[in-house]
Amino acid sequence: MSDEHPSSTSGVFRRPFTEQVAFFRRKLRNLVPTERWDDLVRAEHDDAFMVAGAVKADLLTDLAAAVDKAIAEGRGLEEFRRDFRDIVKRNGWTGWAGEGSVKGEAWRAGVIYRTNSYTSYAAGRFAQLQAGDFKYWVYRHGGSLEPRPVHLDWDGLALPPDHPFWTTHYPPSDWGCSCYAVGARTKAGIRRVGGDSNKTLPENWRELDPKTGAPIGIGKNWDYAPGASAAEDVNAMADKIGNWDHRVAKAFMDALSLERAEALSRAYRRLPSTRDDARRIAQRVWDGRDDGEPSRTLGMLTRGQVAAIRTGENPLDAEHFDFSLTHNEVRHVRSSHGDLAETRRGQRAVGPADFALLPQLIDQGSAPRFVGMSDRHKSPVYEIIARIDGEEWVTRWVYRRRRRTLTLQSFFVRTGKRS
Repeated sequence: MSDEHPSSTSGVFRRPFTEQVAFFRRKLRNLVPTERWDDLVRAEHDDAFMVAGAVKADLLTDLAAAVDKAIAEGRGLEEFRRDFRDIVKRNGWTGWAGEGSVKGEAWRAGVIYRTNSYTSYAAGRFAQLQAGDFKYWVYRHGGSLEPRPVHLDWDGLALPPDHPFWTTHYPPSDWGCSCYAVGARTKAGIRRVGGDSNKTLPENWRELDPKTGAPIGIGKNWDYAPGASAAEDVNAMADKIGNWDHRVAKAFMDALSLERAEALSRAYRRLPSTRDDARRIAQRVWDGRDDGEPSRTLGMLTRGQVAAIRTGENPLDAEHFDFSLTHNEVRHVRSSHGDLAETRRGQRAVGPADFALLPQLIDQGSAPRFVGMSDRHKSPVYEIIARIDGEEWVTRWVYRRRRRTLTLQSFFVRTGKRS
């Protein structure tokens, strides 16, 4: 199965889309501990996140954050596998299907990644199809290397949105199924999206498979339309965001309780991929490169950090703000904190590898403290200090009201030794 298929987290041109993320983050309101994969069935998955065998709250939160990052940021499977390995080790998770071998671990991470990305994609598309008022929905085969013959038979089938076929057969329809649906308004439109307006359903399409209890070609408990029960809510959420933009990190996080949003943000900062993100954006600046995304989130502020900014000197509202890095500000860090100047001040400059510590410094450091106004932005600056191995790691963040973010402006280490 190709990771470039539109059913994957990459969406189109490796970009997730608003309704997809809205659907998945709506699920995060309800993290459900389970023993077996079928503890939740059919449309119950529209309103809850689960991973079979994940019972402890911290483990489930870590897994939810990793899957959410993969979906919301269009991340690849190998990166998710690295995060998955770290989560398993850090939480001491044992007794899960696939445990005990590299192959089994890779398989289990792939199942979690693909199932959540395919169903969230399908649910987001369902909301779009419903809102688009299309005359026809067209079933498309996903191009799997090992296709299911029955799914190939449905490829190109065009039916009205209210046809009962879509109630049970809207894809994906089984584990690993990468089929999807698209909309069309005319018969010519059906042809443009790869459909066949003359294709008809076989007479036995409702016939049940005695092994699964679902229609033939549909996996057990897959005889439902992912996202159908949530489509109206998803469209209402998506309308508030509009076109996809820099708010990817915090879109729809305000739909979660403050406690849940904070737990997920802390879990996001614990991911190895988040540390790598910070290091890579710094490395690009040190190498003089402008490729890659111009900004990168480091997750939402905690409730304590929001309260410190709201009640401290120069009080401001920072609710639903995130921490972020930008190429421009990282360049400022490098140019303003040269090694010689820092040594004279009893400080040392940081390098790209040090940026990997930023997620840890955010969560383990002091409460944000107002330290003045930015000369460059004419905006408030807040300082967070963390002590590691006898050194003070100092980060200063500029308050950006319109983008609802605190962006790194300064980063250095106090050694206490002056030249």
